[in-house]
Amino acid sequence: MGSGVEKLFLELAGKPVIAHTWRRFEEAACVDEIVLVVRPESRETFREVAEREGFRKPYRWADGGAERQDSVWNGIQQVAAGSEVVAIHDGARPCVREDVIEAAIEAARIHGAAVVANKLTDTVKESDDGEVVSRHMDRNRLWAVSTPQTFRVEVIRRALEAARKQDRVFTDDTAACQLIGQAVRLVPTTRPNPKVTTPDDLPAVESLLRTMEATADRPRR
Repeated sequence: MGSGVEKLFLELAGKPVIAHTWRRFEEAACVDEIVLVVRPESRETFREVAEREGFRKPYRWADGGAERQDSVWNGIQQVAAGSEVVAIHDGARPCVREDVIEAAIEAARIHGAAVVANKLTDTVKESDDGEVVSRHMDRNRLWAVSTPQTFRVEVIRRALEAARKQDRVFTDDTAACQLIGQAVRLVPTTRPNPKVTTPDDLPAVESLLRTMEATADRPRR
């Protein structure tokens, strides 16, 4: 982000990014507890956010890993015994709606694995060299996935174990499901669920957050 501040603690609509994201799961009735996968040196800052925002839902800590799947693996180890479904979410996506979280969790409960997705409306091209179009893609078959990505706990454990054994690296949690033959259910939504990645994302995400707060809009898919 080039700001010298970890992006999760950048202020949007008067609060850190992570405060908005955390609140989505704090208020989601379908979520029983939260596991925060963070660097050990950041825990105190996260704890201060929880105290300032008055969060009361139980939460646990897990350390971040070298790769995303390592972080997810560490987080899975901290899930309470007997948990049926886990929802993996990017802390930098503060606009996710409660009903989308609920729909994704229920899809994983039924099908084993699921992912929130928007059907692409843009025309997509593929290029082998980054200079000319190589293939014309059929957008009717393409989806942009985001988070939460949800799994029955035993499914994501087996998928990540397979990835670790094969020394495979994935940037998307659902991709590991291919290694164990686990189908991933799409959870369609038309609601925006942007991720704060670059400085240019900040104004748009802040505008969306202020709209959500001003209208007290309860999540709808």
